[in-house]
Amino acid sequence: MNDMTPRHARKAPATLRHPAELAAAGLVAPGDIAALEQVAARYAVALTPAMAALIDPADPRDPIAAQFVPAATELMITPEERADPIGDGAHEVSPGLIHRYPDRVLLKLVSSCAVYCRFCFRRETVGQGEGLSPAALDAALAYVGDHPGVSEVIVSGGDPLVASPRRLRDLVAALAAVPHVAVVRFHTRVPVVAPERVSDELIAALKADGIAIWVAIHANHPRELTDDAHAALARLVDAGIPLVSQTVLLRGVNDDAETLAELMRAFVRARVKPYYLHHADLAPGTARFRTTIAEGQSLMKALRGRVSGLAQPTYVLDIPGGHGKVPVGPNYLGDDTVEDYRGALHDYPNG
Repeated sequence: MNDMTPRHARKAPATLRHPAELAAAGLVAPGDIAALEQVAARYAVALTPAMAALIDPADPRDPIAAQFVPAATELMITPEERADPIGDGAHEVSPGLIHRYPDRVLLKLVSSCAVYCRFCFRRETVGQGEGLSPAALDAALAYVGDHPGVSEVIVSGGDPLVASPRRLRDLVAALAAVPHVAVVRFHTRVPVVAPERVSDELIAALKADGIAIWVAIHANHPRELTDDAHAALARLVDAGIPLVSQTVLLRGVNDDAETLAELMRAFVRARVKPYYLHHADLAPGTARFRTTIAEGQSLMKALRGRVSGLAQPTYVLDIPGGHGKVPVGPNYLGDDTVEDYRGALHDYPNG
């Protein structure tokens, strides 16, 4: 790139992890460093080159900066917010293994991420420690092996794709050796925020005979799906790994119908099936991101009229306290009426 390239279009040389580095990159004001150091002391900070390159420092409402650049308001905790908003602890059966639903478990393989979202529901624990020890992983695998009703293992964290290909290969092989495990699903931001990590070696590590591998891709704004991200996603799909999406409804990032529609269309173009639109969780210091459920339902109605069924996610709420996800999308049925996508009512015998 020459010197005429806009600053926000240039790639940063390395992941930014400290407020002083963010200030040097022009992403926060130097006068804010001291306050942001207090935030960083409690909640991990990381901004990859791919995401830093998308931020326009001149735009105070930049949707990429909102997701990854820390703000002093993160230390303002509201009464309803919880350190463990979705109740992982209530269903932890061994260190790092969550058994909330009858047929599947969630394995928190690592505690680190390529980036740290400012709205993360596990923000009190991610970025701390090394993730599962070998002994804890052995205990988790033993639990899975002892529970034949478990047919699916969801690998999360942190972000599991920051683990080495060797570690991922060993995990997939161990799970493939469990006769009743049919599906392993990885939840990740890596192909979007650090697409260079999606190497042939990593893709090979995710595959094993006798087991289906799925990958859930987290992105919240269409600008995140860059050419490099599209290429990384294509490498996964072309290797035979199906992809679904996860998005969090975030005020100031994607809480308008046009942005959501553009994002869902972008997923479909990248061969990623829209899966979940999450209502933002009650994580500490995240009130600035949360919409009301009514606002989310209205957006889902608007989305229904804008994009095809292929591009429709399910709007879900993870009930605080560990009670699981439920769909909270709009209802189109009334007493002997049904509402079309334009909002018009039609007679329908609903007896």
